[in-house]
Amino acid sequence: QVQLVESGGGWVQAGGSLRLSCAASGSIFSINDMGWYRQAPGKQRELVAGITSGGRTSYLDSVKGRFTISRDNAKNTVYLQMNSLKPEDTGVYYCNALGVVVTYWGQGTQVTVSS
Repeated sequence: QVQLVESGGGWVQAGGSLRLSCAASGSIFSINDMGWYRQAPGKQRELVAGITSGGRTSYLDSVKGRFTISRDNAKNTVYLQMNSLKPEDTGVYYCNALGVVVTYWGQGTQVTVSS
């Protein structure tokens, strides 16, 4: 089993920044790729950014150039640095980790961007 605990969400004005953290514990040796998803009210959950065990990153088009995902394997933590935030970035952000046969999710952290 793997436990994921997110932190760093909150309220910010448009143009501001936030950094999300996701600390993994448990059977972390089984984790491969990790990522951040978000879900806005009334919308489907979408992948915002992903990072492989080797450090390769990918991003949702709408956040490219503004968000940066990174991973500290020594601390078993993945980060999402969010700059130039927009109201449409508002939502609950979930940390995700892919195990060998299981997908793990954090509890989510709310990000609210006001205009």
